[in-house]
Amino acid sequence: MAAEAPLRDTRAIALVMALRKQGIADLRVLEAMEKTPRAAFVEEPFAPSAYENSVLPIACGQTISQPYVVAYMTEALEVGPRMRVLEIGTGSGYQAAVLSPLCRRVYTVERHRPLLDGARARFETLGLHNVVSKHGDGLKGWPEQAPFDRILLAAAVEEVPEALIDQLAPGGILIAPVANGGAGESISQHLTKIIRDEKGITQQVLIPVMFVPMVPGLPQEARKADGKEQKI
Repeated sequence: MAAEAPLRDTRAIALVMALRKQGIADLRVLEAMEKTPRAAFVEEPFAPSAYENSVLPIACGQTISQPYVVAYMTEALEVGPRMRVLEIGTGSGYQAAVLSPLCRRVYTVERHRPLLDGARARFETLGLHNVVSKHGDGLKGWPEQAPFDRILLAAAVEEVPEALIDQLAPGGILIAPVANGGAGESISQHLTKIIRDEKGITQQVLIPVMFVPMVPGLPQEARKADGKEQKI
């Protein structure tokens, strides 16, 4: 007797249908979005809204991105199955989980230890064994594991750090929310796509977005001293 096919979550199916209507066309990305249980990555009070196409708050003053933006960034990365992807800003772990089935390995960096611990627990529960994580300053990337075929920033920067561009492999793509607007001006952000090829670096401005800002260094309560994490 043939085994029954696993039940598909109707909420996830509805979300994917909405993403298709918004222009997400990559079938691999849509499948990853459907199979990644967003409910596992949101705070309990917001569980009823887990599959809505909206931003939701998480711990440490951060957010879990709107599914459309996650899908759009993932599609823009053009991820292949043999690629190594670096994510800056693990947050709840949702974006890394979506990337996991699309590539060979995901490297993700988070500055907030409580967020990282929560994300690691979710990766373990979901069996995402090709996701490796690090507690550190995301603006420095992960030089020990560079170069990366793809890099994604999950928080906004005024300018993409050279340290991250230097960790991009030839032929690589980097996607980042880039903010502009000085004092007295409204701050706008646009996703920016950076491509590194034999001719150098080229940039494409994509869609307007709104992300929390990328902050350098580690929070005060988790500074490193003498090579060991210390509470201060």
